[in-house]
Amino acid sequence: MNGNIQETIAFDIYGTLINTHGLIDMLQKHVGLNAWAFSHLWRQKQLEYSFRRGLMKQYRDFGICTAQALEYASLSFGISLTQKETRTLLNAYQTLPIFEDVVESLERAKNAGFKLYAFSNGKASDITKLLDQANISRFFIDLISVDDVQSFKPDPIVYHHFLDKSTANANNSWMVSANPFDVIGAVAAGMRSAWVQRSPDIPMDPWEFKPTLTIHNLNDLVKAITDHRKTPADEK
Repeated sequence: MNGNIQETIAFDIYGTLINTHGLIDMLQKHVGLNAWAFSHLWRQKQLEYSFRRGLMKQYRDFGICTAQALEYASLSFGISLTQKETRTLLNAYQTLPIFEDVVESLERAKNAGFKLYAFSNGKASDITKLLDQANISRFFIDLISVDDVQSFKPDPIVYHHFLDKSTANANNSWMVSANPFDVIGAVAAGMRSAWVQRSPDIPMDPWEFKPTLTIHNLNDLVKAITDHRKTPADEK
């Protein structure tokens, strides 16, 4: 980093730190070999429902989007979950596992002097539970939830809310996310972004808004941001 600039990092949770496809074994009991397809549809509809609610100004918290997406996926695959089975899956969603690179990367970022925040579409209570059970709450200064402003990423209001609550400058603030819509949303709102491309099969959306940095492992984050700050502006 140059001079006394202190970077603020907003870490997305679902899909970036937390593996949203961590329930495959449980889903196999219901849909067998279709577990991966079911999991992807569940996640796809969860995000779609949040986007639609944001546009419609009909906010319900992310847990509701998750539950309704599970119901949709079940209907699509022609399975009938009992209330107990549904409750078990939704409860398990609140204890999803972290990716293998998370703990080491957060330690590196904190030791480098970055100001770390958890920033999520999820309710604060749900995210707190996820971070606590993964033993990574200790790395963050605070948890900032879109629930405070009753909308969802990539609505610009949520990124402005992050900047306001963290008292950060957009030019020194990074949205770190594996979700292209989140990266694009942050850049459009004036923040910098680091896209965690966790799979080479996932392309970035070909929009006019591009990630400031692209990394393939969270452990590369500190070096990537540091190197970026050392690069002359006319070379970026």
